[in-house]
Parts: sequence; C-alpha cells; structure tokens
Amino acid sequence: MASLARQKQPHFVLIPLLAQGHMIPMVDMARLIAERGVMVSLVTTPYNASRFEATISRAIKSGLQIVLVEIPFPCLEVGLPIECENLDMLPSRDLLRKFYKALNLLQEPLERYLNEHNLPPSCIISDKAISWTSKTAQKFNIPRIVFHGMCCFSLLSSHNVKSSDVLHSVTSDYEPFVVPGLPKRIEITKAQLPGSFVSLPDLDDFREKIQEAESKSYGVVVNSFNELEHGCSEELEKVLGKKVWCIGPASLCNRNNLDRFSRGNKASIDEMQCLEWLHSMKPRSVIYACLGSLCRLVPSQLIELGLGLEASGQPFIWVIKTSEKYSQLEKWLVEERFEERIKGRGLLIKGWAPQVLILSSPAIAGF
Repeated sequence: MASLARQKQPHFVLIPLLAQGHMIPMVDMARLIAERGVMVSLVTTPYNASRFEATISRAIKSGLQIVLVEIPFPCLEVGLPIECENLDMLPSRDLLRKFYKALNLLQEPLERYLNEHNLPPSCIISDKAISWTSKTAQKFNIPRIVFHGMCCFSLLSSHNVKSSDVLHSVTSDYEPFVVPGLPKRIEITKAQLPGSFVSLPDLDDFREKIQEAESKSYGVVVNSFNELEHGCSEELEKVLGKKVWCIGPASLCNRNNLDRFSRGNKASIDEMQCLEWLHSMKPRSVIYACLGSLCRLVPSQLIELGLGLEASGQPFIWVIKTSEKYSQLEKWLVEERFEERIKGRGLLIKGWAPQVLILSSPAIAGF
C-alpha cells in the first residue's frame, strides 16, 4: 500500500538557471512545494549544490522530500574554465555562448536520471532560459511550466512592447512613449528598456529557442503576488493565453534567522554583527543598496553610488562585490578612508550579503 501511495505522489522537477538570482528563489520554491507533500528533484551542478547544501539538508531533516540532483557541468567540453558553473563566475561576457552550450549538454544526463527514478516526474518547472526542458517534458508526456524571476508587470510590459509597433514611431532613445495594454498609464523611453530588447548576434538563436519553448509551455510561475501586481497578472494570463501562478514572495519560506542568514551563499559578515547594527538603527531609517552578483557597473559608477549614499544623510547598508575587476573601487575605499567616514551611520559589506535577513529588519526603509 505504501508503495502504491508513493507511485501516486506528485514528483516535481525544478531546473533553475545557474545564476544566483535565479537559483535562490527556485530553492525557496522547492521548499514551498515540498511542504505540500510533493516530492521535489532540484537539478543543479556540484559547485552550485555546495552553495545550497546546508539549506536543503535542514529542509530534509525537517521531513521535506527534496533530492538535490547534481549533474557535472561540462566546462572543458565547451571551452570554459574549470568550475565555471555559475554566471557570476564567468570572467567575460564573451563566454556566454559557451555557457549556454554547456547548459544544453545537461539534457541527456537529466533524462537518464528521470528514466531511472522510481517515481515518474509529474511536471517540470524550469527557468525560461533553459529551453530544452520543453522537449524533455514532451518525451515524458508531462507539462513544462516556465519560471520567471521578474514580476508580472515587467513581463507584461515587455510582451506588449515587443508584440506592438509602438517603437516604430519613437525617434530617439530618450523620447517617452506609453507602454500599451497596461492597467495603468506608464511612460518609459527606449533607453529604459531591458537588455532583452538589444540584439545580441551571438545569442539571438538561443533567444529564439527560448521564445519558441515558452510558447509551448503549460503555464508560468512568477515570484510575485497579486496584491502587488494591480491587475497585471490577469492581463498577462490574457496575452499569453495560459495560466499564471503568483507564488511569491518565495523568500517567506525562510522563517528563522539561520535560513535567512545562509540563503544563497555564505555571508561575508557575521550574523550577530549584522543584527546588532540593524537593531541599533531607528525603524524605517536604513537604505539598503545591493546591485546583485551580476552587476555590470564600472568602479567609477559604484564610487558615485557610494558618495550618494554618504551624502544622503540616511543610515545605509552598501553591498559591493570583491574581485580583481573591482580593485579600483577597493583602492578608492582605502585611500578615501570611506569606512571611517561612514562609521556609525553606514555599514559596508564586501561580498555576499544576508539579504533576506537584512530586509526582514524593521530598520529598513527602502532598497
């Protein structure tokens, strides 16, 4: 009887893009789904698995059925540096095509895993960028659901601009135009459009496959909630012609400080130091500035950001990356004694920040 019940148990296969901003909410989603009695296979690579192993181990110990499926990433086969398994590890944007080629080579070992697993897959939830999962879903006769890290407003806006001729009448990058088909009137310029509107000859064929695969998907999962979207989720369902599930904020599954602190990677600051600093600030007074692990700003722009935070007069937390690429910024921080100047009002975190822990604090006013 137990074996029969297990065969009827849903088995969701989650496949995130190998980038922190995509993997972190997918790990949260795996926990949310598993909390509802579903078996979850979370597919990743050895290096990326090490970033989430502790979080998943705690989830398993709590009784959740989550399997971390580690598939070796074929760096050498495509000409990538060894252990270059995450977008934040790419030394150059010129390697993006090779990175996506390596992602495509994960299809065969994943399908082998699914064939050998004693519980057949019920569905695949994969990042929109992993287009081959559409064919895998077809092979196993199961639905493929696309995961979007962006909100419905952003997805709807991009879809409506691309599917209309509104840009044909725009004469410059800075001429405002109205985004068509939104519940409320929104004006933007070409210069404000996301990078997906910029042609990339070396990646355009990948983009076409992504769009084609998404058109065949069963539905869309978005890390947002309807109250935030003000009608955009319903409009997105209409234009896509498929179901849109708003399941966010997925980060709310991190209910204790340990999960909040270790979410995504090992933090570069002591937990107690971070909490004590936040507790010392007035409620709704602190500005949190963090541009993410794939930030493309040059050091001179980051220096301007730091000066702006200092001149704001507000308490702030500023998170910066640490790598050879940002040595100019590091040098400026030392020469200008920036940390001394902001002592007592500003907190500088170099490396990975415990973002959910910080944003959960009553001291945060904005980010």
